[in-house]
Order: sequence, then structure tokens, then C-alpha cells
Amino acid sequence: MPVMGRILLLNDIITNSCCFNVLSSRISLPFLSHHPHSHSHTHTLGPSLLTVRTSVSISVKQLSTSLAMDGSKADTPKEIPSGLDTTTEEEYASQSKLLQEFVNISTIDKAWTFKSGNGIGTQAMFSISLPNLLANKKRKFMLSTAISKENSNSVNFQWAPFPVEMTGASTIVPSPSGSKLLVVRNPENESPTHLEIWSQSQLEKEFQIPQTVHGSVYVDGWFEGISWNSDETLIAYVAEEPSPQKPTFGMGYQKAGSSDKDCGTWKGQGDWEEDWGETYAGKRQPSLFLINIDSGEVQAVKGIPKSLSVGQVVWAPSTEGLSQLLVFVGWPSDSRKLGIKYCYNRACALYAVRASLYKSEGSELELKDSSCEDFPVVNLTQTISSAFFPRFSPDGKVLVFLSAKCSVDSGAHCATNSLLRIDWAANGKPSTSDKIIDVIPVVQCAKDDCFPGLYCSDILSNPWLSDRCTMILSSTWGSSQVIISVNVLSGESLRISPTESNFSWNVLTLDGDNIIAVSSSPVDIPQIKYGYLVESANKNGAWNWLNVSSPIFRCSEKVMHFLSLLKDVSANLTEGAKKPFEAIFVSSNFKRDSGCDPLIAVLHGGPHSVSLSSFSKSLAFLSSIGFSLLIINYRQDVNDVLTAIDHVIDMELASSSKITVLGGSHGGFLTSHLIGQAPDMFVAAAVRNPVCNLALMVGTTDIPEWCYVESYGSKGKDSFTDSPSAEHLTLFYSKSPISHVSKVKTPTLFLLGAQDLRVPFSNGLQYARALKAEGVETKVILFPKDVHAIERPQSDFESFLNIGVWFKKYCK
Repeated sequence: MPVMGRILLLNDIITNSCCFNVLSSRISLPFLSHHPHSHSHTHTLGPSLLTVRTSVSISVKQLSTSLAMDGSKADTPKEIPSGLDTTTEEEYASQSKLLQEFVNISTIDKAWTFKSGNGIGTQAMFSISLPNLLANKKRKFMLSTAISKENSNSVNFQWAPFPVEMTGASTIVPSPSGSKLLVVRNPENESPTHLEIWSQSQLEKEFQIPQTVHGSVYVDGWFEGISWNSDETLIAYVAEEPSPQKPTFGMGYQKAGSSDKDCGTWKGQGDWEEDWGETYAGKRQPSLFLINIDSGEVQAVKGIPKSLSVGQVVWAPSTEGLSQLLVFVGWPSDSRKLGIKYCYNRACALYAVRASLYKSEGSELELKDSSCEDFPVVNLTQTISSAFFPRFSPDGKVLVFLSAKCSVDSGAHCATNSLLRIDWAANGKPSTSDKIIDVIPVVQCAKDDCFPGLYCSDILSNPWLSDRCTMILSSTWGSSQVIISVNVLSGESLRISPTESNFSWNVLTLDGDNIIAVSSSPVDIPQIKYGYLVESANKNGAWNWLNVSSPIFRCSEKVMHFLSLLKDVSANLTEGAKKPFEAIFVSSNFKRDSGCDPLIAVLHGGPHSVSLSSFSKSLAFLSSIGFSLLIINYRQDVNDVLTAIDHVIDMELASSSKITVLGGSHGGFLTSHLIGQAPDMFVAAAVRNPVCNLALMVGTTDIPEWCYVESYGSKGKDSFTDSPSAEHLTLFYSKSPISHVSKVKTPTLFLLGAQDLRVPFSNGLQYARALKAEGVETKVILFPKDVHAIERPQSDFESFLNIGVWFKKYCK
């Protein structure tokens, strides 16, 4: 019989807690008051425990048995790999086949819309990715659709019959009109970069840019910046600076003009150049370039100081004459470059620079080799410490951007953002004295049920409604992502995705004044939604959201067995703490008399991060094999996690004898602390690239200042040095999980990336060896080519397969 489930909303896991600088009673780490998503602010809204149940139509045991038998020959004996018994091997076989079903669910990376050629309806294009396990790469597809809104309550998406695989494409960027498409193909070695210009019917132009001009185009989502000008003749983009000359060595005399091979010589390495850390290893400085797509001429934009790393370029509005400007983000890089991936606390500013152009005899714009002495680079935001994601309003009158000033000033990797604007000069000549206006100011402590502040990790390239002043953004609100509208003139912001939903929502693109979004929950695969504004007496109106039938997120019947659920909201809510924190509870078993499923406490990294109530293939897989999940958005590290676990045990949703814990990065730091400070609570643990010894990490990581902030709180930013004192190292050790290693009893699985620059694998390996010396059962899997995220398809697959088998082993 299926197990009936429900979504149960409960208030306030925990009791009294101070908003600022709270010290955990079970861990001596100082609490950072700037921690945004773990709710160090008082802006936590809604329920503090979101309980999600699934309805399972067949048992996990039945499914495992059937999967294990698929394609096997009963009479053929198989050799069991070393270290495995028959039961464990069967567990690997059954879980592996089920995990592949989850892996095969697609992801939408980006979307664009264009007006149809006949002026009726809209064309949309979706960029889709899917792991290719055999090739150990991501497959990228494009799928097109025609959109027609038949009436106020109906929209029709006519999908193309098949997606088109974008083999070898690093990124694509449509032109503003949608009539052209830029395809970037970055090399995997020192070969030229390929830029292609496509029309609706054919490949129009193809350019090969040698390494002597520039290296790979940045497509990382951070430094990445590719922008067409308004008449679609020029493209500004960010790429690696040219490959530097390297010294030549050899045994004999080298004749002028001869090749290295002819003379028996070889190229040396030359001076080491600092990069931006994790995921940027070996990448050269990001610089700004222009290409004329008619002539193929490429030129570096002149006048930008060598001390700036450049990203996120956009064209400023066109003005009379040839004074068009480029606006970009610049990060100072003349001193120590600290790791920038996942780190919003790196100082940056908006700059304007002239695009060097002149008119040829044919009256066409061409690139001009000029030092731009008549227009030096202008710092537009020198009065604030952070400015990024610049966007011009459609009429060109306003430049808006995000600021992470709270992060930069505090040292926290992520904190409350603000949305700012500059009224753009009518003469197209911006100044450092232009007034910067708060559109959405920083929110440190939100009142209950009020806007919690802006937590926005990206902005659409075109986020504007037709009134030219309303932006559509995705932002984190408690444990969910929501869609908000912002009037950049009045500052009014509204939550426009459904408030009664426990789903997370993300805007993909706009269709005029309508929104194409995706929503999901931990037990609901993503669903495309189409939002439109309903006219009403209320001047703000209301947004209606239509379901869109889509072939993108199809999944197998086996997966759907685990993701069907009955929704019911409990009205009997208990009144709890004044300042709660949130957790998401996912389970397939709600019948208390039938016993509880074993529990996995899931801990996010950062710690300045958040776990969202959105679909995760890996976590859905762990739930599907018989585990309940307690996904905790903690504030006080160890104390909050233990209290949340006690809470679900008291509610009889979990058994104290079957508790496991899983975390990566800072979540691994917290996991390792938990098994040391609560040694009898957990039957098994798994950590992905965990921080285990801050004293070891501070000298090897790309973010050494993080170790200071973790240990000293916000004051640590001012204490940071690359030569830590003995006093510093002693404190770091005392704050680290390794200081509790002698108390650990919990069998622990370590998953480590050998190329991790954020938390080098030596950190986890040292701790694993220390546990083994204490007689604790450990298992270590090292992925030779993986970085901090361990997200290469085969590595991610092997990681969560081993987590599932490891936890099953100790939760019998």
C-alpha cells in the first residue's frame, strides 16, 4: 500500500536566540552577524520547519530487488571486488541504477525570447544541460518553442520536435533583435578561440582568434561578459589576456627565425602569475576586447589599467557622434588575489571606458587604435566598496547594479545585497561625482513577514518590463527562492511568485510583460511557469501563474514513484521562538506506528549560504532509497543542528538510533565538529572536501582570510595576514574539528577533490588518517581531476552512490 504523505508547516524550531554575535554553547566558533542565509538577521519568515512527505507506491526493497535483476544473468557467478561483500555489492548495483534515473533529469541553464518574424507571438530558446556519464562531461542542448497566449487563462508552447546538441559550444549569446547568434568555442589547449556568427538560416562568419591576441573567452558566469552593441556590428567581451612570451632554453646557438624544434630548444615556464583561485587555476587575467563582426578585426580596449581584472561588460546607451561607452566591473588585482569563486566579499567597482571607433570611407564604424587619452577610464562607484551586474534601463536613462558592500566590509562571503542606481548623464559623459541612489537598501534585521532583504546571485541580461522602470529579479526569501518586481524609480519591491507555495521560483526570461520561470520543491521536479499580470482595482495588480507542458523535465516512472505526494497544510501551528531558523524536512514515511526512516541531517556550506526548497537530484535520490532528510539552515552551527535533530526526534519523525550527517566544505567542517562534540548521536557521517584543520588550511587555501573570520568573527578581517603568528595558529587549531578527534566514534566517508584550491585535500586526508589511528572506521575516495565542488558527472555520481551505500550500511 502506498504511504500517504503531506506537507506539514510548523513554527519555530528553536527558542530564544540573539540576532548578533551569538556564541554556540557547544562550539567555540564565533557567530558572524553578517551571515545572511543562515538567518543571523531576524528576517526569517514563515514556518521554521518545512516538512515534505512523499507517497511511495512500491517499497524501496522491492525496487532495489527489481533493479538489481535487470539485465543480469542469474546463473553467471560474478567476482566480488576487493573490500565488498555480497550484500554491499547488491546495494551498489541497485542504487546505481536508481541514481542514473535521477541523473537523467535535465536542467535549464538559460532562456531567451524573440518576437516572431510575422509579429504574432514569440519565439523562445532554452539552453539545456544533462550529464554525460560516459564522456564525463555535460551535454548542452538547445530547444526552441513558439509561444502564443490564446486568452487570459491559457498559453500555448509549441515545442520543436527535437533538441539540437551544441557540441563544443562554450556559450551562446543572441543579438538584441534575435536575428544573429554568437557561438563561442573555447579551445582545451593553446589553440585559437573560435567565434561564430549565425543567422536564422546559416553560418555567416567564423573567426579564429590566436593566443597572441587573447586566450579563452570567459564563460564562468562571474567575469563573463559578452555584449552586442545596438546596431549589432560590434561585440564587446571578456577574455584571457594574450599568452605571455616565455623564455627559451637550449644547448646550442639559436639562429634568428628558426623554430625551437630545429635548434633543440624548449620553452621555459617564466614567472608565476597569481590567478583568482578555485576554478581559475592557470587562467590568465580577464581583459576587455572588441570584435567587428563585419571585418573580423579584434582589438583590446585601450586605457584600462593593468591592475584591473575586467568582467560583466555592457554597452552604454548610444549618443550622437562616436562617443559610445562600455561599462564594466573591475576588480583590483595589483596586490594579492584571493579566491573569488563563491566569494562576494571582493572589492569591485563599475567603470566606464570609450569604445575606440572611427568612421571609414564607407561610413561604417571600425575599431581605432587609440590610447583614449581624451577619455580616461572613469570609476563610477568610487564611494562604495562593491558594485557589479550593471544593467541599463531600456530608455538609457538609468544604470542599476547590485552591491555586496556588507560582505566586503565584514569579510562574510555572502550577505545582504543592495540595489543601486545612477541616473545616466544625457550627454553620455558620466562622472565620478554622479549621485548613487539606494533603490533597495541593505536590510540587516527585517521585521516578521516583511521583505527580508535582497539576496540576488544574478540579473537577467534584459530584466525590464515595458514601463522601462520595473525589473524582475530572483531572490532568496527564508529557505525559498522567490521572484520579485522592483520599481527602480520609487524603490517599491513586491513578491510576485505565489506566497502560499513552499516551492522555490527562478525567473528564466521575460516575454514582453510576461514572465517565464521555473518552480520546484525537494519532491517536485522543475516545472515551467508562465506568469502574467492581472488587471485589478489594486494598483499593484496580481500575478497569475500558468503551468506549461514541457518535454524538458521528463523523468522515468521509477523516479515518479518517489516524487508523488499528497499536500495538506496543518492549521495547528505552535508558537515558538521569537527569532526562529528554518529547516526542510523530507520523508517517505509519516506513519509513526510503522517506525521512522533513518535520517540524514544535510548541512550547507559557506557558512554564508542557504539550502533552498528546490529540487536537488542528489538529495531526491537519497530520499528515494529510504532516508528522511533534515536540511538545516542553521545560525549557530553545532547548537542549531543538534536542536533541530532533537526537535524532529521529539515529534517522532526520526529515531535517535538512526541519525546520519552529510556536509561539504563548511558543511563538512560542521559535520566533523558534530561527530566530535556529539559522538554518540550519529551512526554514520559523510563529508565532501571538509574543513578539518584551520591551522593547516590557512597556509594552503586560496581564501586564507576566511580562516581568520571563522575564528575571530568579523574582527578577523582586520587580523588577516599571510604570515600567521603562533597565537593565530593555536587559536585556529582549537576552533577546528581535529581538536576533538579523540572523541569521534562515527564511521566517516571522505570524498575529496585533488585539484581543490579552496579546501586542499590534505585537510580531509589528515583528519581521515587521524580518525583511522583512533580506530574509527573510515573510507576515502580521492577524485584526481576534481575541484572543490566535485561536480564532474562521473565524480558526482560516484560520490552520492557511495554516500547512499555508506549510510545504508550503518542504518540497518
